[in-house]
Amino acid sequence: MTQPVVTRFAPSPTGFLHIGGARTALFNWLYARGRGGKFLLRIEDTDRERSTPEATAAILQGMAWLGLDHDGEAVSQFERADRHAEVANQLLADGKAYKCFATQEEIAAFREQAKTAGKSTLYRSPWRDADAASHPDAPYVIRIKAPRDGVTVIKDQVQGDVTIRNDQLDDMVLLRSDGTPVYMLAVVVDDHDMGVTHVIRGDDHLNNAARQMTIYEAMGWDVPVWAHIPLIHGPDGKKLSKRHGALGAQEYQAMGYPAAGMRNYLARLGWSHGDDEFFTDSQAKEWFNFDGIGKSPARFDTKKLENLCGQHIAVSDDAALRQEISEYLAAAGKPALTDAQSQGLEAAMYCLKDRARTFPELLEKAHFILASRPLERDEKAEKALASVSDGILEELTPQLQNASWVRDDLEALLNVFAEAHDTKFGKLAGPLRAALAGRAVTPSVFDMMLILGRDETIARLKDATG
Repeated sequence: MTQPVVTRFAPSPTGFLHIGGARTALFNWLYARGRGGKFLLRIEDTDRERSTPEATAAILQGMAWLGLDHDGEAVSQFERADRHAEVANQLLADGKAYKCFATQEEIAAFREQAKTAGKSTLYRSPWRDADAASHPDAPYVIRIKAPRDGVTVIKDQVQGDVTIRNDQLDDMVLLRSDGTPVYMLAVVVDDHDMGVTHVIRGDDHLNNAARQMTIYEAMGWDVPVWAHIPLIHGPDGKKLSKRHGALGAQEYQAMGYPAAGMRNYLARLGWSHGDDEFFTDSQAKEWFNFDGIGKSPARFDTKKLENLCGQHIAVSDDAALRQEISEYLAAAGKPALTDAQSQGLEAAMYCLKDRARTFPELLEKAHFILASRPLERDEKAEKALASVSDGILEELTPQLQNASWVRDDLEALLNVFAEAHDTKFGKLAGPLRAALAGRAVTPSVFDMMLILGRDETIARLKDATG
């Protein structure tokens, strides 16, 4: 029977959910969910000076926005320190680790001498095979006995087989002199205890895998499947950083990108399925595998992100879109919509969502239904109104009062009206947009009239000619 897939995302709570971390979480989520497995969350909060509850909350909020649900409770690495120490002491008792009494000054002096002599600065502790009877009554660290001969092969699903000479591995510290475990030990123990079968993480951790494998093998534990994914670079080809703009997942929410579009884009950032660009979550779960992950860094492209987001907005359910826009407004610190505005927005969604790439763009198109009389008109709208005489709009008003309020009849009425004034409807459209929305760029005049209704439409025309 095949072992169930278990993946994990293990961020450090020292800041927001970085967009690179969000993609790592997404890849783990897709791989597990697509195989009926588990996706776990571990907060690596052992750095007590930098880890904060606020950062943990920001990570959880970022994952919630992206819809990356995890199984079970989030695990705190710091709270498992006793278990990590237990494993270190077990390795010590089994003769697979040793007490090292070398001081920091001694190690620094060794490395300085080696550097000056042009030799390897890899520290070889004289305490590795020392008789316990020779141990002083002094502080010590516990180091693992790393293999000295042969090679360690990291069988990576993305990078291929990566071979490390064992004489390049140091006897890694497991427990510091104050008894606290190091990160490298904690990661291995936690992954083992949580049953993690596949470790999917950035390729900046690739070298860590060889050192971590020494712990797995010393404990006789199964080594997980490794998949080290390339990092994300900015458009300039350099590692993504603050100079490239927004970095945190929540920043993208506050900028008005839909979560489905963000998931789609992040999935395509370093992974591909043929020529498919736009796809749903269910398709991504079905298709995602390691074969589709490239070895080269992916480049973040805001235009591609916006294009995909626009496609997702266009096919979204109207009620779901209305809810996500409410969450966007809250994230961006903008005023919430009233019930009437929210209902009007949903009613208008059919003519708003086709060409909007972000929620701010959609809301700008929705200005006609969100604004209240008297409308404030922008400069282009004022010019459009000035291009037609008030008399023409005043003449149109009574005809609309008696019109059948259905699209075909309104189109016929306005086309006949235009012909009667020796012009085309296109010449009337601009002034009507200005009167109905206070904007020059809007949905079609007929969509606005149908959504606003007869009374509001006529009232706005009267305002414009008053």
